[in-house]
Amino acid sequence: MSTLVRKRRRRPEMNLVALIDVLVMLVFFAFVTMQFRSMTTMNLTLPKAETAGKSEIKDSLTITITKDGRVEVNGKPASMDTLEQIVHEIGGVTKDITVLIRSDETAELQFALKAMDICRKQGLNKIRLQTR
Repeated sequence: MSTLVRKRRRRPEMNLVALIDVLVMLVFFAFVTMQFRSMTTMNLTLPKAETAGKSEIKDSLTITITKDGRVEVNGKPASMDTLEQIVHEIGGVTKDITVLIRSDETAELQFALKAMDICRKQGLNKIRLQTR
């Protein structure tokens, strides 16, 4: 009597717990390394300068001017009158603050000059123009 014994093949298994652990770690790593940017960032093309270098400014007032003349002060929308009030308040506290002017390369020069004039009238003479 010979009986045929069939060996059942085991179905291939995938260890899902290890796979889920790896995926969770990848998602966590992606969130940790992601750079979040403000949604109100203005799209500027800064002018080029051959002598441009990195400048690390810690305490500064940043004035951003777009090509159509819109103004932002430290990332908040403003007008030239508002800029004048802010600079007047800062000038009353300290004259030792650095003013960084970021102007689009196609913006009219008068907007950047007006911002510089406003700063100089209040005694803020550490003015820098940002380039790329």
